[in-house]
Amino acid sequence: MNLFEVAVAAHRAGRLVEAEAAYRQLLSIDPTHADALHLLGAIELQRGQPGKAELLILAALAHRRDAVFMTDLGVAFRCQGKHAESEAAFRKALDLKPDLAEAHNHLGILLAQTQRAVEAEVAFRRVLDLRPDSGEAWNNVAQTLSEAGRLVEAEAAFRHALLLEPDHAQAYNNFGILLGKTGRHVQAEAAFNHALSLNAKYPAAHNNLGNLLSSIGRVSEAEPCFVQALELNPDYVDARFNLSMVLLAAGRYAEAWPNYEARYSPNMSDRKMTVPKFSYPQWQGEPLAGKSLVVMPEQGFGDCIQFARYIPLLKRRGLSRISVVCDPALGALLETVNGVDEVMTDSRSVPKHDYWTFPLSLPMHFGTTVDTIPDSLPYVNALPTRLEYWQKQLPADGPRIGLVWKGSGTHGNDSNRSVRNLSDFAPLWSVPGLTFVSLQHGQGDEFTQAAARQPLVELGSKIKDFADTAAIVAQLDLTICVDTAIAHVAGALGKPCWVLLPRFGCDWRWLQDRIDSPWYPAAVSLFRQNKFGDWSETIEDVATALKTWAATQSTGCGFRS
Repeated sequence: MNLFEVAVAAHRAGRLVEAEAAYRQLLSIDPTHADALHLLGAIELQRGQPGKAELLILAALAHRRDAVFMTDLGVAFRCQGKHAESEAAFRKALDLKPDLAEAHNHLGILLAQTQRAVEAEVAFRRVLDLRPDSGEAWNNVAQTLSEAGRLVEAEAAFRHALLLEPDHAQAYNNFGILLGKTGRHVQAEAAFNHALSLNAKYPAAHNNLGNLLSSIGRVSEAEPCFVQALELNPDYVDARFNLSMVLLAAGRYAEAWPNYEARYSPNMSDRKMTVPKFSYPQWQGEPLAGKSLVVMPEQGFGDCIQFARYIPLLKRRGLSRISVVCDPALGALLETVNGVDEVMTDSRSVPKHDYWTFPLSLPMHFGTTVDTIPDSLPYVNALPTRLEYWQKQLPADGPRIGLVWKGSGTHGNDSNRSVRNLSDFAPLWSVPGLTFVSLQHGQGDEFTQAAARQPLVELGSKIKDFADTAAIVAQLDLTICVDTAIAHVAGALGKPCWVLLPRFGCDWRWLQDRIDSPWYPAAVSLFRQNKFGDWSETIEDVATALKTWAATQSTGCGFRS
């Protein structure tokens, strides 16, 4: 064999050091050897060094325009997040060789990563035209269909991929995700375990198995899955974030908060947060005396309300100015937090500060543990003008009970956390002497049809913002709700609130197995679902507790606002 053949043989055998040495020896003889330059770039891609790969492949292309070279250049660009350059490279490769399946495949991967699912499917189906017996191509089509919610088609494609390639670990992993989505947890667990039996060093399969176990309440089994994924790939931010979730749920806050910072990494696969591009730095615990800081919004309304409790603590560190950026619906309420100097509702026009922070990064900087949660209540207040207005809208008869049975339909866990029908709360109507007030937003026709049969006073459709919500809740004797922002409004006001929590997918902030919340001591009580998907027992528990509570009200022993 000549020197190039020796190098390629070593490369194919996975002996990268030997292959690199041979390629470099060849280049010392012929610096214009395009294939040697390209394959050195391929080695750098295998080593996770796309920047180095880019330079080597560009050098190869300077000597020969080749579709395979151009495809690997696109991969190098994609691995660096250079999406426009990556797409251009793949399309140039296809101009050179329209039937190059690898270029269509990598273009499809890029399009899928950049949320262009329709175009991605077209690219992957072109691969199938060229390679109809490719299990990988069927897997990619299936994954695209699954992410688009076309689950029946996706399942058929996954099964075909595995029929063609029974040892395709990635297809088993992706099929496991689909099975989990459709509630087939036992089969999903088996799929992930089969993927790992084929490739024990597969970080994504460890991570996805951990996600599944966590979602069905097997949190202690989930943790080692995420740990294993991180041992295999310390830069795997999805696994780091998921590890933080199980640590937070277990109350191991000191371990959890640093890992929780992964939530806003640009490398998160399901990225929902954007880091602001300010000229000033993110606060990392530096001294704050005489400085200014802006707290940026993140995640949901409830998160912003829950973690506003840290603003007074920030102020005590000597800040000259604290600004809060939030959704307009939160503005008037957050203005009542002690220490807030300015509330802004337009994140596009934030003036210069010394630092910025996300609110859910503050517990890490303050070293918060379960025992040191800032739990002084209330830390928000109802505005007097709003109190006066809503007092006239509220029924005079009491005790008055607020009720919310659904959260936002766009929430990832809404199918678990929300109660499907208002009529499911019928056991509550049997408790005499109570007046129920609906704070529900977006109930539509369901409420209209049910209102005549349910003893509720409807105020939800009249609420304009969370200052309105706070003014109503402040004048209620009790609020009963599913896990939505209303729970945080009531808790932050120090008002009694009973929260119904799902069996699976329960949010980390409510911890595990507790019936109280250290975030809202003496205010929030927790009622946990006993059977997945079935609220009947939980609502019966609430009704029983409500009878006892109502009796204390009638004897004057209970809390009244």
